[in-house]
Amino acid sequence: MNEELGPFIKIVVAIILALVIAPLVVPILMSISDTPFIVFPPQGFTLHWYGEVLANPEARSSFLFSLRLAAVVTLIALVLGVPCAAGLTRYRVPGQEAVLGLILSPLIVPLIVIGVALLQLFSMLGSRATFMQLVIGHTVVCLPYVIRAVSASFVLINRNLEDAAAVLGAPPHVVATRVIWPQVRPGILAGAVFSFIVSFDDYPISMWLADGNNFPIPLYLFTVIERSFDPSIAAIASLMIFFALLLVLVIEKVFGISLARLAT
Repeated sequence: MNEELGPFIKIVVAIILALVIAPLVVPILMSISDTPFIVFPPQGFTLHWYGEVLANPEARSSFLFSLRLAAVVTLIALVLGVPCAAGLTRYRVPGQEAVLGLILSPLIVPLIVIGVALLQLFSMLGSRATFMQLVIGHTVVCLPYVIRAVSASFVLINRNLEDAAAVLGAPPHVVATRVIWPQVRPGILAGAVFSFIVSFDDYPISMWLADGNNFPIPLYLFTVIERSFDPSIAAIASLMIFFALLLVLVIEKVFGISLARLAT
């Protein structure tokens, strides 16, 4: 029975991979076209559009701003998410399911609804701190990814190793750093990667909370599409794709954690 299903499963997996990869490959191919307009399949080959984007001060400013925003959001999400995940998985908390459902609700509620709600909240408060508003909005959206990834690691921890270390006289900080940390590190890194990428690519929240001085790269891409429609747009999208892939590969090489393990 399993042998009969083997070819069928391979075909289904191939179709799913094609559906996932195709939207990423198309803008990359369009970005190397030497025509002054977007065309597919691409005609000719040139890297001119990448050079044009990298030489654009507005594009560089938006890109660097998104990097700074995503880094701050990821740090805050980790500071809040790791203790929250540890508390919800290792201890009995009153109303635990309700608390977890509330924290994970941004995964279900449409982001545009969250963006409008945050805009109304900040307007009622009279807030003008745009960067802080973006940090709060992105943290609300990214925090569930950190909690989900870290919670999975805490659930899979071998508690017997902790007990053995404590029985052998290891103080709490040694247990935390030498026993718990190696087991939860993949989940924390996965949560950090997901948080950074989600914040870096976020458009619905940024659309409502950003201004001219705090302009993330997804908003810049949208404004460029409104003004013109040339391969530089595909070049910007391709650079965002390459950056996300590079981030994951760096994590894999630096920390020795495979892509498959980051995804679990």
